[in-house]
Amino acid sequence: MTDPVTLAVINGRLEQIADEMDATLFRSAFNPIIAEAHDASHGLYDAETGATLIQGKSGLPVFVGAMSFAVKLVIDKAATDGDLGPGDTYIFNDPYEGGTHLSDFKLVRPFYRNGEIFCFLASVGHWHDVGGNVPGNYNPVATESFQEGMLIPPVKLIEGGTLRQDILNILQANSRLPGSLYGDLNGQINALDLGERRLEDLLNEYGDEQVRTAFTELQNRAAQLMRSNILELPDGTFVCDDWLDNDGLVDEPLKIALDLTIENDRMSLDFSRTSAACAGPVNISQSTAVASIYVALKHIFTDVPANAGVLEPIDIVIPGDSLLSVGAPKPVGGYTETILRVIDVVFGAVAQAAPDRSNGCAYGTINALSLAGYRRNGQRWVMFSFFGGGHGGHPEGDGLNHGNAPISTATIPPAEILEAAYPVFFRSWALRTNSAGPGRHRGGLGALYEIELLEENADAFLFGERGRFAPQGVAGGDPGALNRFQYEQSDGLHEPPMKSKMVGIKIKQGQHLRLETPGGGGFGPAWERDPTAVAEDVRLGYVTADAAKRNYGVVVDVEGQLDAKATKALRVDSIS
Repeated sequence: MTDPVTLAVINGRLEQIADEMDATLFRSAFNPIIAEAHDASHGLYDAETGATLIQGKSGLPVFVGAMSFAVKLVIDKAATDGDLGPGDTYIFNDPYEGGTHLSDFKLVRPFYRNGEIFCFLASVGHWHDVGGNVPGNYNPVATESFQEGMLIPPVKLIEGGTLRQDILNILQANSRLPGSLYGDLNGQINALDLGERRLEDLLNEYGDEQVRTAFTELQNRAAQLMRSNILELPDGTFVCDDWLDNDGLVDEPLKIALDLTIENDRMSLDFSRTSAACAGPVNISQSTAVASIYVALKHIFTDVPANAGVLEPIDIVIPGDSLLSVGAPKPVGGYTETILRVIDVVFGAVAQAAPDRSNGCAYGTINALSLAGYRRNGQRWVMFSFFGGGHGGHPEGDGLNHGNAPISTATIPPAEILEAAYPVFFRSWALRTNSAGPGRHRGGLGALYEIELLEENADAFLFGERGRFAPQGVAGGDPGALNRFQYEQSDGLHEPPMKSKMVGIKIKQGQHLRLETPGGGGFGPAWERDPTAVAEDVRLGYVTADAAKRNYGVVVDVEGQLDAKATKALRVDSIS
């Protein structure tokens, strides 16, 4: 047994290794999705099972669960082939075995110590373009993965310390932006190299056995804390359903349904009532579904360390024909939208059991928007970005305004970075009035973006959600505003027929795209909100005076001056 102080020190050193790997990639990546938005992650994984040992704090949480499946895939392949050795590094982006979607390329490297594998180091990053029918790879009308990009099974990119140029050539030949691909790949390799050096230093200082023991104790501690947290919840079954707008091909809603059962110190999450696999790209693999459940639980049980122990007391039921468990070649490019809904139903179910543990739903879509064309000099450009919205109100206060999706710790790329990199101009980048879900603690505000094209022509593509089903509140809170997308044509503004998804939008110089993102769901009844807080929201422009009266029973003037007497009378009359 490691003494608590030494265990804390080793844990901190291990987390620092993963954090430094994150930082190395963020500094060296070529594309803003990694360099600015931090859509990447690094960690250490078990030598035999691939289970998560340590992950960096700056990387995407959704990759924690998914990467363990990716590492296990490499372990199994190496066992079959019998050719894994020092200096080897595998590369692949298989979304069915390793999770997520084709844009996320994983690098997995064994770390050898005294001739044996001590653990695995892994890096994953969202590459700018990996082929497929749509620049940036979010194809809302894909019917199979071949239309979403190149699929690379686990292959050795580096063998015995030597980079295989043939593999690199294949990767670059299948990207619209081969230079960006090369830069991001080198950044990931550099991150793994640094991780090796730092881990070697740690083992030399503390010894192999002490660090190996620390891995075990940290995982056991996470499992124990999870069991303790679950034990504090009431036994019973709690149900929550939510919906995706459509699959991009058929304009019919898709249900994400959860039956959550708590019994003593274990929790079962049963998704059997979820819709069957669909034709469009909002399907996800089972490994991705498990990863999203992991993220939801970590948001709720924040004191539990981020490793495989989180899922030890958790039973997960996902039918094989569900849109949460598809295999090749079902399209999975829009996985982000589906896992956000999985997180939402976990929040909603836990809120029924323990309202003080859960949040209102966040805005629930990354609004993956691609703009692509050619500059006047003939150079191709592809702008891919995602956009923020409001987070849910919670037991401690209001939701975050204009945050990123809860699947990540990524940042929204700044307007200045996007304008510098691409021929676009942001006419507007602002908080969206009246978008927050009303509640005792309101949701965070969504955002308003207006993007003008500076080049002669461009094609635009949108992959979003929450155009028809708003982010839900919890504990009596109200939903946030719906997602809304418009694009300018010669005859004015238009909206996609399927609300949140569309391909082949053609815009000309001076025309613009307008995106109004959802706010987060509220927490608790809106009429329990402090009237002075509502008045301050009006003063700041977060809520209009009419909405304050309608949603909160609070009377203020347009300047945000509270009429306490009228407010009291309105609230009393409403109750009676």
